[in-house]
Parts: sequence; structure tokens; C-alpha cells
Amino acid sequence: MKSKGIVLLTITTILLVMLSIMAALDFQYAWIFSLTTIGQILLVITVYHVLKDNYKTEKTFDDWYEDKPIGRDQRDSMR
Repeated sequence: MKSKGIVLLTITTILLVMLSIMAALDFQYAWIFSLTTIGQILLVITVYHVLKDNYKTEKTFDDWYEDKPIGRDQRDSMR
């Protein structure tokens, strides 16, 4: 997912943001409809690719968040 999944997600996001801007600027209906259809298809392809990616990790839910590591003792006292 690190390469192709992120690229697909970036392209999909840019396309759908561009679509929103074009709709706000009253572009022709044919352009809006075409980009909406392409965006939806691309979104489904992106989600499928990310979910089927061969990604392995040793992390579990007990590892908590990586941005602010919390020890197991501190977590139990928060509950």
C-alpha cells in the first residue's frame, strides 16, 4: 500500500476535490457527470486495492497509538 495505494488515493482525492470546485463554478453538466462517474469508479478501485494489499504487521490493538506511546500500566489506569 505504501506506493500504489497512496498514489491511487491521492489521485482520487485530487479528482474529487477538482470535481467539487468545477461544480461550484457551474461547469457543463456533461463534465460534472463524467468526472463523478470516473471518480466513483476510481474510489472503488482504490478501496479494493488498499483492502487486498499484501500488508503484514506485528502490531496489535494492545500496541495503542504510535504517535504517543502509552505503557500498559498507564492505559489500565485510564479505564
